[in-house]
Parts: sequence; structure tokens; C-alpha cells
Amino acid sequence: MFTGIVEEAGQVVRIQPTPEAIQLTIRAQKTGRGLKVGGSLAVNGCCLTAVRVRRTGRSTLIQFDLLQETWQRTNLQFARPGTLVNLERPLRAGGEFGGHFVTGHIDGLGRITRWERAGHDHVLDIAAPPEVMRYIVFKGSVAVDGISLTVAGVERDGFRIWIIPHTYEVTNLRQRRVGDAVNLEADLLGKYVEKFLEARQPRRSR
Repeated sequence: MFTGIVEEAGQVVRIQPTPEAIQLTIRAQKTGRGLKVGGSLAVNGCCLTAVRVRRTGRSTLIQFDLLQETWQRTNLQFARPGTLVNLERPLRAGGEFGGHFVTGHIDGLGRITRWERAGHDHVLDIAAPPEVMRYIVFKGSVAVDGISLTVAGVERDGFRIWIIPHTYEVTNLRQRRVGDAVNLEADLLGKYVEKFLEARQPRRSR
């Protein structure tokens, strides 16, 4: 479980396809400390398992093995050496809960349709697929590349978010452009509410 409070923006070092999986290697600073093989890390909001951890000076090289399902469902398929990725370690028991419930399971890919500065902040418009939009509500929460954000506006096929300077500076958003794909995870609470309401619907006799 994660909270969507990104700790740092790591950097992709290498992407190497193999017969078994796609090897993704990233360089981390803070989030690599204490990480062991078998540990979890959210990479652009996608929960991945570290299969190799190597310290190199003040940084850490972390390797993950991605299945085709993960590769095709997330924007990691568009990453290249030098690409910034948002990193967050799992929430520890008793830790500060600053965002919202984020599972690390991506629901779909969105596309940036507007990304520009507005005063001291930035405005971000994202086109999203129906399977994500059904859970998007005004002032609700959504994880964009693993960042816990508040929805500022909702349209039929997308939504708007305002980005404060701090979020811009510490995440991969500073590298984003219009047309880029972003990982989206809708609020888990909305999914449970939908499931609960479906279960309460009376069954029609045939």
C-alpha cells in the first residue's frame, strides 16, 4: 500500500528485454536506502518488486523484472535511459498518511492534453479512458504517475488538476509534455462503493 506522496524522481538507467521479462534498471537516492531484494517500490505509481539492488556511492541501482502485462498497461513502455520516474516506498505501519489509498495497480493510461504554467502554479489536463473516468469526481483523489492529486475539474473524457510548485519540482512532471502518457489509478474507495451498490441491486428473475 502507498499514499501517493512521491519521495523523489529517480532516473531510468537501462531497459533490457529478455526471453523471460523486461529488465528495468533505475537509479535512486533516498528510496534506495534500506531496500532489499524482494522489496517493493512504486515506480510511476506501479508497484514493482526489486530483483537486484546495488549501491554505487550515494545512489542505488535497482533492477525490476516487468511482465508483458505490466509493460503494456503502463507508461514504462515509453521510458528511455534518462527518463525520470516517480518513486515511493510502501507505507510503514504507524507512518504518516499524507495522500490517499494507492495500491500500485494501474487502471489505465491517460494522455496529457494541456500542460502549462498559470501564475505560480501549473494546470494539467488529462484525457482518460472510460474505465478510469467512471471513478473521477470533482474534488476527489486520483494517482497520476503515482502522485496523489486532487481533481479540480471533470469533463466527459478527461479531468483537470492544478499542480503547485513543490509537486512540480520533486516529481517527473517537470519533464512531461503535451501528448505524454501517464499512469492512472482511480481512488480505491470509489471501486468498493461501486461493488457494494452492485451487490445490493435486486436480481432479476429469468
